[in-house]
Amino acid sequence: MRELKINDNKKHLQTSEGESFFYLADTVWSAFTNINLTDWAYYLDTRAKQGFNVLQINILPQWDRSHGHAHLHPFEQTDQGYNFHQLNEAYFEHAETMVKMAVEKGFTPALVLLWCNYVPNTWASQLIDTMIMPKAAILPYVETVDKYFSKYNPIYFVSGDTDFETEETIDYYLIALNKIKELAPHCLATLHIKGRLASLPEQLQQHHHLDFYLYQSGHNASYQETAYTVAEAFAQKTPQRPVINSEPCYEMMGYSRQIYGRFTRFDVRKAAWQSILSGASAGITYGAHGIWSWHDIDSRYGTSLGEGFVTPYPWRTALAFNGAWDYSFIKRFISERALFSLEPQDIILNKTNEIRAAKQGTTLLIYVPYNINIELTGKWGNKLANVTELETGHRADIPLKHSDGTTQIPMHYFTGDCLYLIES
Repeated sequence: MRELKINDNKKHLQTSEGESFFYLADTVWSAFTNINLTDWAYYLDTRAKQGFNVLQINILPQWDRSHGHAHLHPFEQTDQGYNFHQLNEAYFEHAETMVKMAVEKGFTPALVLLWCNYVPNTWASQLIDTMIMPKAAILPYVETVDKYFSKYNPIYFVSGDTDFETEETIDYYLIALNKIKELAPHCLATLHIKGRLASLPEQLQQHHHLDFYLYQSGHNASYQETAYTVAEAFAQKTPQRPVINSEPCYEMMGYSRQIYGRFTRFDVRKAAWQSILSGASAGITYGAHGIWSWHDIDSRYGTSLGEGFVTPYPWRTALAFNGAWDYSFIKRFISERALFSLEPQDIILNKTNEIRAAKQGTTLLIYVPYNINIELTGKWGNKLANVTELETGHRADIPLKHSDGTTQIPMHYFTGDCLYLIES
């Protein structure tokens, strides 16, 4: 089973054998609660063929998941929620079987210990206060998690969608972080944080058990620039660690706050490239609206609480969304060229922040959402820029012009978003 480490340059992940690892995750938060093993096997086959290598799963039931006929629960149910001191072994045995199947297919599980609704004084627990885990139950729970999962070398997301408004909230996560690292020091640990959040409490940011940074640019249509602004913020933090956007907008997810509209294949592709070229170069996470909540034709979905997203697509439909192939291309493109240490470049002279650029060695990448003449500071390349239209895969060479310490790239004839590759 693959064991992951942090590369010495603190920019990306690698295997214990020293092979660079581009983190390409799919989001399937509610897997342990919702999925039967036959459907799980079909899902794993599909994502494995697409090149995904990480699966992000909530160990405990996702509070805003889809609800169907067969739902497992990790603890004894009560009128108030869960009795967190009475474990349901069958739930964890089923979850372990799912993890074992995933690992055998080449995936690294990324498992959330405590989603924010299980922790006091978070935004979600203030909306739903019946599922808060008593502090005395944290250590036994983490010991159970270690017993069932650590043998598979997962990544542990100690928090899920979390803000850190009080010392009590922080203390919950410190207890869980310290315990899981004591029991499973070979497993990487990180924090999945609230959408658009660009900071961590100092005692967590400086903690020696935190291996890399995660952020989420999220599902609010009014703030999609956070794909690159938050990437920049985390790439500049100390200590330096790899950075990953663990939750960009999901394909066909409705805009948050019930605003009319859904994120398209273009939207999720744009969020990915803008993240990677702005400092979050260690990997990216894809999400399909219908997979994360594991929605079926006869599932019940919907809540007026939180972000209140519109109805998901059935999971078999969502599994076929084409955006997953766009993310597959990203991993293949980066890995084939060994571009695991890209450095953002502030060289775009056009009056927009949407065009993003990053460099490694003699290779410069530029992501351009909408076709335009581009001007760069400095002399880049020699004669040509190679341009790939990302949705079609069409490619062309564009002549470069150099004058007065700048580089001009004329418009191409493609109509979609494009990736430019310039070699010096």
